[in-house]
Amino acid sequence: MYEFLVSIGIVALAEIGDKTQLLAFVLAARFRKTRPIVLGILCATLLNHGLAGAVGALAAWLIDAGILRWLLGLSFLAMAVWILVPDSIDEDEETVTTRHGVFVTTFICFFLAEMGDKTQIATVALVAQFSTPFLVVAGTTLGMLLADLPAVFVGERLGEKLPLKAIRIVAALLFAALGVAAFFVGT
Repeated sequence: MYEFLVSIGIVALAEIGDKTQLLAFVLAARFRKTRPIVLGILCATLLNHGLAGAVGALAAWLIDAGILRWLLGLSFLAMAVWILVPDSIDEDEETVTTRHGVFVTTFICFFLAEMGDKTQIATVALVAQFSTPFLVVAGTTLGMLLADLPAVFVGERLGEKLPLKAIRIVAALLFAALGVAAFFVGT
């Protein structure tokens, strides 16, 4: 259960101000159809984080525990720095066509936006650290939804009221703590 809760917290905080949260704002403002947007986000996140979980499990199996500990520690410290840099939406993601409908558009946009993103890399690292792919993927998916769904439901007003800089700092500190902790796990 610890892995599940840590995964929720890490991703929910990391997602605040991320490009996919901004994408949720844009899609909600453009289409004004909550249900297909929410389902698109959920399905894209499950697939994306499921793949990341598989990569993390494979890494944990293939890489020596001592080396993996250092790789995880360094990756979490790198995530702590990366999370301090605000994201923006790429023009390609914002101007996606809608000929396939709101669900498919949302699914494709979110899946592509998450490729190589902080939360996908965090999912890989968390699965490699905890060796509980199901709990981590469920937690990172829920964390993603906790951060992105308010953007869908409330829209731009929520983004203006959140202290994004403070949230990024808290998330960076959590990643840094995980990074430092990873150096000492198993020693």
